[in-house]
Amino acid sequence: MQTRRSFINTTLAASTTALLAATRTTASGAPQAHDKPAKRKRLSDRERPLDLNAAHRGTPVIDQRILAASGASAETLNFFTDARKIFEANRKSTFTELPELQRLCDKYGLTVSGGAMLGALKHDSAQLWVRTIRPAEVAVTVHTPQGERRFGPVFSSAETDFSAVVPLNALPSNSHLRYNLKVDGKSVPLPADASINTPPAPGQPGKFRIAFGSCFHKTGLSNRALLERMRLRGASAFITIGDCAVDDRDADIGLHRSDYLLRDMHPGWRKLAASTAVYAAWDDHDYFNNDRAGIPEGFTAADRNALRKLWRQNWNNPPYALTGDTQGTYFHTKIGSCDLIMLDTRSLRTAPGREDAYLGEVQSRWLEQELRGCTGSFVIITSGTMWSDNISNGKDSWGVWDRAGRERIFRLIEELRLPVLLLSGDRHGARVVRIPRESGHNFWEFEAASLGAHPGPGAYGHPKESQPFGVVRKSMFGECVVDTTCDEPTATINMVDPDGKEHWSRTFTRADIISRVPIPGGQT
Repeated sequence: MQTRRSFINTTLAASTTALLAATRTTASGAPQAHDKPAKRKRLSDRERPLDLNAAHRGTPVIDQRILAASGASAETLNFFTDARKIFEANRKSTFTELPELQRLCDKYGLTVSGGAMLGALKHDSAQLWVRTIRPAEVAVTVHTPQGERRFGPVFSSAETDFSAVVPLNALPSNSHLRYNLKVDGKSVPLPADASINTPPAPGQPGKFRIAFGSCFHKTGLSNRALLERMRLRGASAFITIGDCAVDDRDADIGLHRSDYLLRDMHPGWRKLAASTAVYAAWDDHDYFNNDRAGIPEGFTAADRNALRKLWRQNWNNPPYALTGDTQGTYFHTKIGSCDLIMLDTRSLRTAPGREDAYLGEVQSRWLEQELRGCTGSFVIITSGTMWSDNISNGKDSWGVWDRAGRERIFRLIEELRLPVLLLSGDRHGARVVRIPRESGHNFWEFEAASLGAHPGPGAYGHPKESQPFGVVRKSMFGECVVDTTCDEPTATINMVDPDGKEHWSRTFTRADIISRVPIPGGQT
């Protein structure tokens, strides 16, 4: 066995080197001058630059090259190459329906095929997600100042597609906690720095960091420097707002699962997810395909429900607002002293111009109810596409689909005098937009849709005066640093590149956001 693996490692290492050389690109995703192919030459998937179009095509060779670019080991690359072939031949299958995949995992000595991924982080609790190879018992040990705490066992099953979520409760707040993971009593190797970083409790002075962004589009997950920078800056949580891991798979459920397996093979992602709680919402490319929403033509409600179920099995979000097959993937939770509301801005859309066309009637009423119950120092609300309409004439935004519904929500926020921070994605670039309001309430939108540094619309829209910052074709993530050590809490928003340079930064108090004059009928 050792001889065989040595041979594989040597062979795959050479292949990986060749693949990486073939994928050298500039920041814009274009080939280097010395790599330009001859004119009219028909390029194979192996020869094409790894740009956004390649990620969308997602052939077995392209997916192999994406993983190679992440610096994955030769053995990991070889495993995924074989697994990808299985999914290609079984485009409608679940993990549980692929015994040949289970045998492949056994061949490579894998105990899990995904995770550990942290999620649902509060000051005193978290969740840990993992995908096992077959039905199994999952347990976690957390090392606290008071001694070891054991959680579980929780059992993965065919019903959960071999995923398991272990609740980790009664943890100390504002703490750095190491943990161990076992499956069927066998220890699972974790990244060296795997830990849970709980934020301060509400009312407890302290600071905590939340990283955010969108539009990895698979290729961005290869950017280990970007992922590592989030972790090194001390992010307790990471909010990903669409186009996270799956690229244009329509209703080919097996290929969705293949893309999630690809995510879980990336070394940078594994290290981040094992130490930073992940919160995820989908956008069009995670959902069916580019710009698709609701039930796209040619698909059915059953297809939509299958994608919702698949989403829940592959992310470690807090409990969803409504979990029936006919509902979406939205939720309201707390991170430290902040409220976090993540919306489903895809699966419940109807048609532009209709009432509640963007969120759907049920989600719209739910959002209004949840806003009335927000008590956090700040309220973070996410939308897969932009809240404002100044980029690409509002293409695919809430304003195009349901301007009246958006106005109703904005008006309610003003009346409640909530210190809301708006996060968005989709429009490939890092931008800060101020949305002016007659009331004096300041709506600020922060879009870090540049995790993959893919080309898109221009950095600035119209009117440009509403944008204090805009950068495109540069890898960057957003960061929200909440500080409750002062008399008045503050939230500092940074736009950060993989080297740690802050390209834009501003600190907000609640008073910087909330209107100076109470709105009639609202809270004082």
